[in-house]
Formats: sequence, C-alpha cells, structure tokens
Amino acid sequence: MWHASSMMIISVLYPVGSDDTFDMDYYMSSHVPLVQRLLEPMGMRQTRVMKADSDAAFPVVAELDFDDLDSLNAALAAHGPETQADIPNFTNVPPVIQISERIL
Repeated sequence: MWHASSMMIISVLYPVGSDDTFDMDYYMSSHVPLVQRLLEPMGMRQTRVMKADSDAAFPVVAELDFDDLDSLNAALAAHGPETQADIPNFTNVPPVIQISERIL
C-alpha cells in the first residue's frame, strides 16, 4: 500500500558528453553550498547529488526536495536567476530540469 505525498522534487540532470566540461570540485565546493544557502530558508528540505560513470546519460544529477509546489516555485522565483547564472562557472552544458511530485 502506498500513500500519496505532496513532496515536490526538482531534479537537475547534467547530460555531460565527451566534449563537455564539468568541474565537480567547483560544483561541490561552491555551487551546491550556494543553492543550499539560498533555497533552504525558502523551504528546501534536502539536497542530494549523485554521480554516475561517464558513460551514463546524466553523469551528474542533483535533487532538491520541497514540501509543496508553492514553496518550490517561490524559491525558484526568488533565487533561480542567481543559481542559474553560476552554471557557466562549472559546466558548458545546459542542465535538464524536471519538477516531479513524489508519490512513494
């Protein structure tokens, strides 16, 4: 038996290929702390970063959890431009962004 949850997750997937760059050190030491500093006061509950091998479709994936869509949208409206502006500091690849409702 499963129970529906209103937890909302924004997934940021980086499709890094052989000609692309991704500075994991900068990402983990600067970008992730920036996202946490800006979005935690706006209701972000958890941050996860996953790294797959370089042959994966998305070698780097981040997930940010929010209690509901309203808090997620408010956080993105307030701080999305600043977090997006930092992306060129660690990669030349535009991320794929997906917003999902957690159902299990």
